[in-house]
Amino acid sequence: MTSSNVPETRPEPGNNLNISAATGDTSWQRQGKLWSNLKELCELLRIPATSSVNDEEFLFQHVQFKTGQRAHTIGQPFDTLFIVHSGFLKTVLIDEFGNEQVLSFPMKGDLFGVDGIHTKRYASEAVALSNCDLILLPFKKFIALGRTHSELEHAMYSVMSRELVREQGMVSMLGALSAEARVARFLVSLSERFAEMGYSSKLFNLRMTRHEIGSYLGLTLETVSRTLSAFNEFGLITVDQRSIGIKDIDSLRTLRRLPPSSARSKKASKKAREASLIRNGNASSGNSDLQIASL
Repeated sequence: MTSSNVPETRPEPGNNLNISAATGDTSWQRQGKLWSNLKELCELLRIPATSSVNDEEFLFQHVQFKTGQRAHTIGQPFDTLFIVHSGFLKTVLIDEFGNEQVLSFPMKGDLFGVDGIHTKRYASEAVALSNCDLILLPFKKFIALGRTHSELEHAMYSVMSRELVREQGMVSMLGALSAEARVARFLVSLSERFAEMGYSSKLFNLRMTRHEIGSYLGLTLETVSRTLSAFNEFGLITVDQRSIGIKDIDSLRTLRRLPPSSARSKKASKKAREASLIRNGNASSGNSDLQIASL
């Protein structure tokens, strides 16, 4: 989706827009909000709203995408930044063999599309992982705002820097941490981001697959699945398909490596023996009661 495909004028009340994704996929007709003003945009990005701009002077259009649709593709001409109003996406690089490398998982309040500024073409592809509501920020409009409202321009640059710092943190993590620690930090990051969005930080659904998590963390699907199961065994989390319950956030933050699988097997065997003894003890107690009763 590019701003050149989107009308810049405000529609008459009750006039619905049906907007198509850049790849030719058709996004469904809007049922709710069509536009956001500058104050709402700043609140979503968690930056100070400038009081020198009339709320109705600058309006920003909403566009919805269904799961699997692309907000932009690699090589597509750049003219728009995207802000996530709701939903989840992934940004990916794709090599000549069609292999994907996941770069990020934009969520509510995140800005993406910045990688198109340098060459005037998007360097990555943004794909909806769920039904998404995105706000379009045409780059020309952003430049115009910056010329007349320097404080807003600086705040927007801080948002871009925030995304860059997050990516740098991921790169450094990939080189320094074990597989278990990478998955643990990923869950901590998700928990914190859900809290920022006003959702539960203790129980949430993974919108991305284990394969996509592995691509993001530099791990195989099997390693991600095995690590999540191990965290469940140790009581750090609960796992029910895509539902994750955080039980011990502090341990996840500081975890460096799990005990060897042999140690985990011994621990599991010990728990099984203890459970068996308890069951046998209860059974023996029940038999004694029956014997006493029969006397």
